Amino acid sequence: MLELLRKRRSIRKYQNKEVEKDKIEQLIKAALLSPSSRNICPWEFIVVNEKEKLIKLSQTKEHGSVFLKDASCAIVVLGDSAKSDVWIEDASIASIFTHLMAESMDLGSCWIQIRNRMHNKTKTSEQYIREILNIPQHISIESIIAIGYKNEDKKVRADDELNYNKVFFNEYNKAFAFSHSE
Repeated sequence: MLELLRKRRSIRKYQNKEVEKDKIEQLIKAALLSPSSRNICPWEFIVVNEKEKLIKLSQTKEHGSVFLKDASCAIVVLGDSAKSDVWIEDASIASIFTHLMAESMDLGSCWIQIRNRMHNKTKTSEQYIREILNIPQHISIESIIAIGYKNEDKKVRADDELNYNKVFFNEYNKAFAFSHSE
C-alpha cells in the first residue's frame, strides 16, 4: 500500500487513449466500496466519457479544470446532504478510493474541487455542472476525478520528503521520532 501511495500523483496530462470499460467498472467498484458514516452511502457517481461533455466540464472553473478536456473520462462525485450530515467526508473518501484504484491500474487521475468553487463571477461550478449533467437540486457535487492514461512522469515520493514535522506524539508540539528507513 505504501508503494502505491508513494507513486500516486496528480496527473494533468493524458494520452489520447480511451480507458477500457472494464477499468471504468473497476473504478466504480472501488468508489462503491468506500466506507461511509453508518454505512448510509450518501454518494452517487456520474461517469462521463463523451468528449463534448468532457470539454464542457473542463470549463467548470476559471482555474484548475482545463486539463479535463484531454482526459478519457471523468467521475463526478455527488452527495445527498439529506441522507447524511457528513456527505462531504463520505464523498471525499470515495474520491480518494477512485484515485488509488486508478493508480493501481497505472491510470492517471486528478481531483477537481467543485464544492465552494466558482465557474465565473455569477455562477458556481456546481450550478454550471448541474445544467450540463442534469443533476437534481437536492444532490450536491463534491468533485470531479479526471481519469486517463498518463502522459507525464512524476517522481515517486521518498520518505525523506514527507512532512514528519506535522506529526506529534500524545499532544500537540511533542515531536514523534520516526525512523526514516525505506
